[in-house]
Amino acid sequence: MGIELNNRVAVITGASNGIGRATALAFAHAGATIAAWDLAAEAGQRLVAEIEAVGARAAFFQANVAEQSAVEAAVDTTLKHFGRIDILINNAGIIRDAQLIKIKAGDIVGKLSEADFDAVIAVNLKGVFNCTQAIAPVMIRQGYGRIISAASVVALYGNFGQTNYVATKAGVLGMTKVWARELGKRGITVNAVAPGFIATDMTRAMPEQILAAMAERKPVGRLGQPQDVANAYLFLASEEAGFINGEILGVDGGLVLGT
Repeated sequence: MGIELNNRVAVITGASNGIGRATALAFAHAGATIAAWDLAAEAGQRLVAEIEAVGARAAFFQANVAEQSAVEAAVDTTLKHFGRIDILINNAGIIRDAQLIKIKAGDIVGKLSEADFDAVIAVNLKGVFNCTQAIAPVMIRQGYGRIISAASVVALYGNFGQTNYVATKAGVLGMTKVWARELGKRGITVNAVAPGFIATDMTRAMPEQILAAMAERKPVGRLGQPQDVANAYLFLASEEAGFINGEILGVDGGLVLGT
């Protein structure tokens, strides 16, 4: 028997593309109602049309997770539209990669800018905080909730040129552990998924030889697909995962990063 999310309302951030889109479709096929949050309105509306075509309910809500007021407004609009929120998938994320300090021929020729550091923190870390803090009271009133956030394998091992991104994902791991303690007695489980390198638009921007090397270093012999992560989200959001709380589920094909 497959996983069923019948009558559950799921907020999925970063839903318009990549892993978020695959997650929205997987949840819809499992019977969930989808509140797709994103900034990409055109892609979000296409997603809603695709979900509705298979007989599921969905609506798109344009929301910048980095802005607390925008998140609170999106929560209010979602509740007016669907009446409840049972599942939060904190999936939205960006990258702005650069070395802390880049040196060539003994000279400093570049560095990670403050603007790029702040932008990634705002979306990947503060965005998770904003959405969880705004939606948790809804779940507390209901006496039920599933909160799953996107971390990354790099939070555990680090990665060259990703000071800002790694900091956010390590922060997500820490917040997950705290919220699992704080919210568990309220009927809410809080977990995180730590993907490895997944074939999305974000990773396709990386050099082809790097992606090939990553695939070779995975025991399963391939890069992950968005559906691989969507399946992990789906399980953790289900009734079957009701006794799993404060855990980090690796979805990385067995990858161990080197230096």
